[in-house]
Amino acid sequence: MTLIKSISGIRGTIGGKPGSNLTPIDIVRFTAAYAEWLKQRNKGKRCKVAVGRDARISGEMVNNLAIGTLLGCGIDVLNLGLATTPTVEMAVIHEKTDGGIILTASHNPRQWNALKLLNEKGEFLSDADGKKVLELADREELNFAEIDSIGNVEDEFAFVDEHIKHILKLRYIDTEAIAKANFTVAIDCVNSVGGIAIPRLLKALGVNNIIELYTDPTGEFPHNPEPLPEHLTEISRIIQEKKADVGFVVDPDVDRLAIVNEDGTMFGEEYTLVACADYILSSNPGNTVSNLSSTAALRDLTHSYGKEYYPSAVGEVNVVAKMKEVNAVIGGEGNGGVILPELHYGRDALVGIAIFLSLLAKSGKKCSELRAKYPSYFISKNKIELDSSINPDTVLARLKQKFSNERLNTEDGLRIDFAEGWVHMRKSNTEPIIRIYAEAKSAEKANELAKLIIAEAKN
Repeated sequence: MTLIKSISGIRGTIGGKPGSNLTPIDIVRFTAAYAEWLKQRNKGKRCKVAVGRDARISGEMVNNLAIGTLLGCGIDVLNLGLATTPTVEMAVIHEKTDGGIILTASHNPRQWNALKLLNEKGEFLSDADGKKVLELADREELNFAEIDSIGNVEDEFAFVDEHIKHILKLRYIDTEAIAKANFTVAIDCVNSVGGIAIPRLLKALGVNNIIELYTDPTGEFPHNPEPLPEHLTEISRIIQEKKADVGFVVDPDVDRLAIVNEDGTMFGEEYTLVACADYILSSNPGNTVSNLSSTAALRDLTHSYGKEYYPSAVGEVNVVAKMKEVNAVIGGEGNGGVILPELHYGRDALVGIAIFLSLLAKSGKKCSELRAKYPSYFISKNKIELDSSINPDTVLARLKQKFSNERLNTEDGLRIDFAEGWVHMRKSNTEPIIRIYAEAKSAEKANELAKLIIAEAKN
């Protein structure tokens, strides 16, 4: 059983003892700390917070506790009910609330849930703000409202339709071309909120032939909810049997998008962002951003348009900060997260689907043919488990010294760029391990680079 406190929110397994798991007491304490942070940030103002949740089984319980706590703190609530993560972010922006709470453990299994905290821009809290909330919770510096100052609830259960309207208004989205292409699209929404949002989006885009897998938002995940190839065998088979043109798979809160080709092969989560960036850059050339553990294919693509690619530290908040700094036209993460600033600064699988279908329709290519046009890289993902007496920072410092002649980036752990590929090493904040990602033009070379670093680290 686990409780993980981080700057972006509180994540844990349901049940057990307070302080060790995500119990009702922990939910109330951290929600009240967030409310206190909001009130200190907006002195003299009555605040309002948008709250939405994914469909996991514990969602209703967590939702009732979070909303009740906000009301008890004198905060008004815009209750979005079952809503995707990007939908809650959009609601904060367009309904002008002072913050937002998303109740989702993203791709984690059914026993997990989390409180993800947003600022008034619909973005995850900065490092400093997140630490302030954790500090308020630890000190229990919490103030609750007197009877005449208790908050009010406004229900808005159809905001996903507003979200979709804003996507359709984007200059890039070509509903005419999509409708004309007459695509057959398969979707797997793991019985969460994607089942509410994605069929509506596809119909609004002009897609009439939809093969739906697991679109009933019961929270009973039919397979591991992380959209990785080993979990997507069923949709792969059905795409081939039903002769679908493309398949889309999302995680429970719909901020990650995996694409499956018409032949049942994987487009590759790393390449979701690459393909979407290709389409955006074709009409609006500009800079791009992804994190240090994402594929170099985005860098190559961006350079082909005569623009610059910038890496950021891992984590959506860091990607967004870098995008703003370099005025990127698109960015995201290699886990299928697409961020389009013209819509909002958050990973959004819905806008990713709309962009990709526009690209697919206008390219005239099959999905697999489209994937084949991008530079092919292979990523090897590994980790080293360390003895508790070994400091991960010491290991990274020695590796930095050992490879000082190579191109190094120490913004987030240590990344080494070799002539034939790169290796990124980051220490875990929750376990005594160092994660090692290596990428090269062949799987053999990527594994070779990873083994080189692992051997050096063990030495």
